[in-house]
Amino acid sequence: MAWQVIWSESVERGLRAVGSDNGRMTSSLSGSVRLVAAGASRLGLGLAALGRPGYINLGHARDLPDRSVGGMRAQTWAVLDEAYAAGVRYFDAARSYGRAEEFLGGWVQARGHRDAVLGSKWGYTYVADWQPDAPVHEVKTHDRATLDRQWPQTLSALGAPPALYLIHSATLESGVLDNPEVLARLAELAAGGMRVGLSTSGVAQADTIRRALDVQVDGVNPLSAVQATWNLLDPSAGAALAGAHAEGWAVVVKEGVANGRLSARGLSGRGDVPAPLAALAADLGVTPDAAALAAVLAQPWADVVLSGAGTCEQLAQNLAALRVTVPADALPELALDARTYWQERAALPWT
Repeated sequence: MAWQVIWSESVERGLRAVGSDNGRMTSSLSGSVRLVAAGASRLGLGLAALGRPGYINLGHARDLPDRSVGGMRAQTWAVLDEAYAAGVRYFDAARSYGRAEEFLGGWVQARGHRDAVLGSKWGYTYVADWQPDAPVHEVKTHDRATLDRQWPQTLSALGAPPALYLIHSATLESGVLDNPEVLARLAELAAGGMRVGLSTSGVAQADTIRRALDVQVDGVNPLSAVQATWNLLDPSAGAALAGAHAEGWAVVVKEGVANGRLSARGLSGRGDVPAPLAALAADLGVTPDAAALAAVLAQPWADVVLSGAGTCEQLAQNLAALRVTVPADALPELALDARTYWQERAALPWT
């Protein structure tokens, strides 16, 4: 079984150079595909909190009554079933999300959902051995050896190539965007019809995205997708994401609820929801997380916005974002300095 992106141009043409307004030579995939079919939900489901027993989402441990492999597989499948029934078709995993790829691939094959669109990421290795209190949960290596090791692992776990394959949390410091061996391999995958790109994290997301837009392999940029953090607390990557979207890149937004800090659990996990967000949610008749996700969905450059729900109840609350509308510039007073935001995120405990 294979699941592919929905092409509006034939992938058999492979990778070719096309002119852009700013003179960049870009992959033929730029602007030629949709991540999900017309009519499918713009909300996707990310499995960072479901594929492993430990994560940094506020209250994560309370969301998992059975953290055995079998228990978490059952919970993951239950959330996936609810998401699919609600029209969600984009599902995001990564090699470092524990067994997320395995759970996702097994679910798609068992359910026969040929229209499910799968994305995954390489560059981090899961090392926690299913221990939620492990001292280290993942190790980052953005080299060709890791790519060559993890690509076949992803294929095996998912059962087919993903529609979207991303460098996991690329940064300027990791050097991956200047690594000719890595870029050459990604160009080969892109030439075969896969949409490849990067995810970003950290204070310099915008700089990383802009650098990625300038990547060249034999005069062509093989990258054509980005997954980045954008939320009401850290909207700093917005202009760069708008630029990527304008060049035809697929844009996926993660952490729209800021790892639970923009949910009813509040900034500290003690129910301290920012007053403006609480007021907006009350006016809309939804929970704070839905209001926060509605603000992300309001961004015209966001193709897919990930829910990071760990339970069916959280997913149902997140899905309410699709039923309400907020202005694209809602709640600017919540924005933090990017450095402050990422420092606070780094302090979140794994539970």
